[in-house]
Amino acid sequence: MNVEMAYLLGMVLGNGTIQRGDNRSRITIDIPHKNIWTDDGLEAKIYVQASLHDIRDIIGPLIGAELDSYREEHSTKISFEKNNNDYLMREIFRMLGWGVRHQTMEFSDELFTMTRDEIKSFVRGFADVTGYIRKSNIAFGKKGAHRVYIEIPTNWDMVIGLANLIKSIDVPVQTIDFGHPNFRDSKLKKYNEGKRNYWKKEHQLKIWANEFMPIGFNIRHKQEALERLSGELLEVMDPEKTHKFYWQRQTGGKKEKPIHPEENDESLPLCIRGKHFNKWQELADTLGYHE
Repeated sequence: MNVEMAYLLGMVLGNGTIQRGDNRSRITIDIPHKNIWTDDGLEAKIYVQASLHDIRDIIGPLIGAELDSYREEHSTKISFEKNNNDYLMREIFRMLGWGVRHQTMEFSDELFTMTRDEIKSFVRGFADVTGYIRKSNIAFGKKGAHRVYIEIPTNWDMVIGLANLIKSIDVPVQTIDFGHPNFRDSKLKKYNEGKRNYWKKEHQLKIWANEFMPIGFNIRHKQEALERLSGELLEVMDPEKTHKFYWQRQTGGKKEKPIHPEENDESLPLCIRGKHFNKWQELADTLGYHE
């Protein structure tokens, strides 16, 4: 492992697919243009294209093969193909399990043996392809309370694994918006409209902008926004208050949520299936993100 390999693994786990062949396989990484326009009125896809040079410098020598790229309306894709017996490919397969999409890839325990710099590089790669920050990502409707959002597919091991990996470098998660019926349809509004699967969405890790600064982005418009919005946050919030994990914070009383019929859905992990959660912290604790 090195920082380049960690960055590549983060990108593949965050938003990658693997097309496996008998002798050769192709890995494709999707970098979405979450918003067509950035907060400062420029096209996000232009920034992503400009960032490809930096990304090639990081992973190009590691791959040792041609790195293809092509732009679509809502994303830029980069890909490479290598022999299955190549050391890099064997390591990627070993670290990610046999999943071919990020929804089914494994979050290996070996990732927790990485150095601090490797972990930061891994999370940066993950956030480059599935994280975003913009002015609307504020907490409590408070001006300046900016956050980074990292979207994670319906992969329960990955959301808790990433939260714990970030915790290992002393970066607290402000909140986790779980793709669970108690949180994505807490009042059963969509369920009563007949949209039973409405709650089956991605998970979102939300991190204060200033807390994410030691990790950062390699995608230029995201990094520029992070630096600007982190500065705005520090004008209105005490960094001692942002640097707290949920078990270190005082929380309000428990607000009871109604029982949701989808709490028994078979897509939920066995350890939480059939259980009711009033607070995201209760669900995080059950899944393994805790002190």
